[in-house]
Amino acid sequence: MSGEIALKKEGFYFDVKWLIIAAIGLFLLVFQVFPLLYLVFRAFFSSGTFSLEAFKRVYSYPLNWDALTNTLITGGLSMVFGVLIAFPLAWLVGRTNLYGKKFFRTLFVMTYMVPPYVGAMAWLRLLNPSVGNLNVFLKTVLHLDRMPFNIYSVGGLVWVLTTFYYPYAFITISRAMEKMDPSLEEASRISGASPLKTLLTITMPMMAPSIVAAALLVFVSAASCYGIPSIIGAPGQIHTVTTRIIDFVYIGSQDGLTDATTLAVFLMIIANIVLYVSTFVVGRKQYITVSGKSTRPNIVDLGRWRLFFTILVSAFAFVIVILPFLTVAATSVTINMGNPLRPGNITFRYWERIFTRKAILQSGWNSLVSGSAAATAGMVISCVMAYLLVRTRVKGRRIPDFLITVGSGTPSVVIALALIMTMSGRFGINIYNTLTIMIIAYMIKYLLMGMRTVVSAMSQIHPSLEEASQISGARWLRVFKDITIPLIAPSVVAGWFLIFMPSFYELTMSTLLYSTNTKTLGYELFTYQTYHSQQTASALATAILMLVILVNWLLNKLTGGEFSI
Repeated sequence: MSGEIALKKEGFYFDVKWLIIAAIGLFLLVFQVFPLLYLVFRAFFSSGTFSLEAFKRVYSYPLNWDALTNTLITGGLSMVFGVLIAFPLAWLVGRTNLYGKKFFRTLFVMTYMVPPYVGAMAWLRLLNPSVGNLNVFLKTVLHLDRMPFNIYSVGGLVWVLTTFYYPYAFITISRAMEKMDPSLEEASRISGASPLKTLLTITMPMMAPSIVAAALLVFVSAASCYGIPSIIGAPGQIHTVTTRIIDFVYIGSQDGLTDATTLAVFLMIIANIVLYVSTFVVGRKQYITVSGKSTRPNIVDLGRWRLFFTILVSAFAFVIVILPFLTVAATSVTINMGNPLRPGNITFRYWERIFTRKAILQSGWNSLVSGSAAATAGMVISCVMAYLLVRTRVKGRRIPDFLITVGSGTPSVVIALALIMTMSGRFGINIYNTLTIMIIAYMIKYLLMGMRTVVSAMSQIHPSLEEASQISGARWLRVFKDITIPLIAPSVVAGWFLIFMPSFYELTMSTLLYSTNTKTLGYELFTYQTYHSQQTASALATAILMLVILVNWLLNKLTGGEFSI
């Protein structure tokens, strides 16, 4: 065999693929598994012996109980509202003859690639209880005595979390709908059922596993978010587990680090329960929605309701997506944020600042380097793992795949805290205060995004060309390099950008792992928004939004329209 060395002793074959699996597994064991296990160990053995004192102390603080409660409430409500928004949108965009379906799909998915804290900045300007633009407009139009909304509330926090995490559910449900066997729906329609009755009695029950999986994804994402609670919740004294963890780390004492670790264990437990349920409980039931043959779901004719639903979806898109982005852009050129945007109140000095200030340029460079390194290294691992998973049956290939999945499901703040505790020289590796530790953190969190893209593409390519190359005498590495990679090149490009973009503007891990010389663009934007100049922060945010749009266009061109954000 091309992947084997002729070391045959008593029926034993040594496959060189095992070395590759071992190398990837060793990387994950050292930089993911060991740090996470040590974090749990530290929570229970903070005094050198097994003890629950750290848990007793942490959970004796009323503020921490409030944080736990707020995390569960905001995560739960965001999950419910996110699915209630995502399912009808996914059905309208994917299964009906709605006008402008392609445009709406791109618009809704694009928010998936936008930093959530940018949404927090936007809604802060729109729903500020004193001078929020939307609040002022509604108060004037409706002749109210006071502002109708207060962004500095649990409701405000849930609103912003929902608007920026419903795309997770939208993407998950949309993909499931594309794979759905339409035969039962066809039978329902032939029997005389209306499109609405078919949706309620056939489509939704068949989609139940995917809906549950999407709901769990939204919950764990919202519960482990830091940027939105820190910008929206902090002014209203609404603490969450993530903001409390970072508060404890910033204390700088041993007790502070122990308390942060103890709270992080709570997030780990939540994330692992969700991962288990979605993968091993819900995932095994999704066979009910997928046919064994190639199918194309039926497109429902909306008839006279087509224009109505198009207007409804357009209004939703304007309020949820376009208005916040326009608000951020307008703030970036506003001199006095308390006055309307008019010729005398416009300036471009904040844009000049982000392209000339040395600290911002250095942060941008750090983000570019760390994001590019994480994406490049991540795609090397992703391509190799995809080949091993799809094209081989070599033993042990599922182990790195499982570890990568666990890393992706682990909250960002937990990954960063675990790396701080183990990569500061205590165990022989000292990469703290370097870009290297950020690159590793980004890879652990976002590697799955690239790998799943490549695995999906490789699964759709017939192996005949690879088999012909192997028959001609080529070893598997050469087949992989000369045949497989060129065939899946569009997916490799797409996967690279899917890792690069969230790494480029990442905030949570960067907030814990940065040093004076390794500040990133996400952290720089956050500090300007919180402490310095909201206009400068808005200029940075708008530049990131423009980059997302540019990347989407570039990705579409490079992959011949096969992939976009």
